[in-house]
Amino acid sequence: MLTLDKLTLTQGDFRLDADLTIQTGARIALIGPSGAGKSTLLSAIAGFLSPASGRILWQGEDITAMPPGERPLSILFQDQNLFPHLRLETNLALGLNPKGKIDATDRARIETALARVGLEGMERRKPGALSGGQQSRAGLARTLLRGRPILLLDEPFAALGPALKSEMLALVAEIAREQGTTVLMVSHDPEDARALCPQTVLVAEGRAHAPQETGPLLDDPPPALRDYLGS
Repeated sequence: MLTLDKLTLTQGDFRLDADLTIQTGARIALIGPSGAGKSTLLSAIAGFLSPASGRILWQGEDITAMPPGERPLSILFQDQNLFPHLRLETNLALGLNPKGKIDATDRARIETALARVGLEGMERRKPGALSGGQQSRAGLARTLLRGRPILLLDEPFAALGPALKSEMLALVAEIAREQGTTVLMVSHDPEDARALCPQTVLVAEGRAHAPQETGPLLDDPPPALRDYLGS
């Protein structure tokens, strides 16, 4: 499980407290007003922001001081983390080896991952030759290859149209179920949270609250969330 133990994050006048546990294999949406600290919380879990106090634990191991590249997670941003000057094969190879060096076995794994997300035979294409949806699939393929037990999603599908976004969310859910992945997804769209995440962490008024069932929370939101959603 992922535990945020009396965690406090600060940036200037901003402060966010979190003291909660997320079960292994859970799919959790982080939702709340703009500027409340959703992406900041992901950054801390990923290791890009050091907490002012408290601990981050995975399966009981304290990873608070662990370098980002050594943490048991992958993170997918809106830009998909793809290098535009590199072919897809090389972009995905970086998920296996930071130097991009691969052997025949790795190459076969890359081909399998691309096929799994509907990009079979596109190994030699560069990101600029792909549609937005295809770039999203390529970014997801790289997380497949890394095989980390935690997947952080910082609105990677926000720029996609409704139908394609729904398709990508369904693919993430399918892969997460197969691999037992723990998923945390920042979202500004309550329908995305409903589609992918049975539970939601409300981030508002300086606190990340314990996970709640997504449906009831969004059907009867507390005042801070109701004001943000306009409901």
